[in-house]
Amino acid sequence: MDFQVVVLAGGTSKKLVPLVSKEVPKALLPVANRPVLSYVLEQLELSNIKDLIVVVEGADAALCVGGWISAAYVDRLHVEVATVPEDVGTAGALRAIAHHLTAKDVLVVSGDLVSDVPPGAVTAAHRRHDAVVTAMICSVPVSGLSEAGSSGAKDKTKKPGRYNIIGMDPTKQFLLHIATGAELEKDTRIRKSILRAVGQMDIRADLMDAHMYAFNRSVLQEVLDQKDKFQSLKQDVLPYLVRSQLKSEILINGAPQGQQAKENGNDKVSYRILANASTPSFHELYALGPNGSAPVRRTHKCCVYIASNSKYCVRLNSIQAFMDINRDVIGEANHLSGYNFSAQNNIIHPSAELGSKTTVVNSVVMNHVTIGDGCSIQGSVICSNAQLQERVALKDCQVGLGYVVSAGCEYKGESLARKEK
Repeated sequence: MDFQVVVLAGGTSKKLVPLVSKEVPKALLPVANRPVLSYVLEQLELSNIKDLIVVVEGADAALCVGGWISAAYVDRLHVEVATVPEDVGTAGALRAIAHHLTAKDVLVVSGDLVSDVPPGAVTAAHRRHDAVVTAMICSVPVSGLSEAGSSGAKDKTKKPGRYNIIGMDPTKQFLLHIATGAELEKDTRIRKSILRAVGQMDIRADLMDAHMYAFNRSVLQEVLDQKDKFQSLKQDVLPYLVRSQLKSEILINGAPQGQQAKENGNDKVSYRILANASTPSFHELYALGPNGSAPVRRTHKCCVYIASNSKYCVRLNSIQAFMDINRDVIGEANHLSGYNFSAQNNIIHPSAELGSKTTVVNSVVMNHVTIGDGCSIQGSVICSNAQLQERVALKDCQVGLGYVVSAGCEYKGESLARKEK
């Protein structure tokens, strides 16, 4: 087997409370009335990838996810559901199932990724460069509705959030630097050895790591074994591989001192660093091979696959993202779901019951919800089996599974959920 596929489906993410629960883990959160995990599985199936491992955190969540997959994908996919402890992290999840990985390369995909980028494009780029890791990166999404709101259009004037600082060679094929998490709050510093080697680097802050990676299995397993404190692929494993790709550099000819780049917080999101304009490009140095005259030798290659701007690529990893994705897949990305906007920009499950003189705008109403007479619901998510009694007013709220909102109550910006036993 050349490639094995691992889908990291998570468990009951704390970031998504009260939308998630023991009965509805993250992987089964509805996007246009179907589980978010189905979008990843469908893309894999379209790429003719039908044997995969789905990793779920927690036994209860694994039972729910496994049951749904068995019913929805019978005779379509061969899926092994693996259970790992909760809060083990993405690197920890792979470490826990490492004994199942035997192929030369492993494609790792986040189960919360809603995208129309074919996974086969990432694996092809990985093989083409004989890389140890190839990360898919995509444009940073714009979040939230425009002021008009009713059309479902996003406010394109809003400044996208910053997810990563990414440095690439001029050909945009090799990943030379990545900063994530707490590093984004600091000045961005580029290692001199990188600049000596590449001569030129493009720094981008308008791209994000989409959490789809192709790994060389033996290298991945070596890192997971040796770095047993690593918990995150995005924050630990990937930056480590990027940092270490020049560890064995041998300088034959003198090279000028590199520079340090600092993010100064301005609006410019892409700029170029020059160390020596006459230095061959990173790609050219690799192309020379071990017997060439390249001044630098490297231990491994870290590559990127950049999704086209015309492609949709967003992760459901926050409540805001849940709202955004649900709006997108019935709007600009409705080719993913087949849905269209309702008159009030809602997604309402057919089993939900709405009372008379009730208005619902810019909201998601899940299955078997009951909403009483005279209610006003705006910009909110109402989870399965919730009950809103008469004259309830909600704005920008999340109502958890089976929660009952008493008659006449008014809430704004609240998360309402039953306490877990």
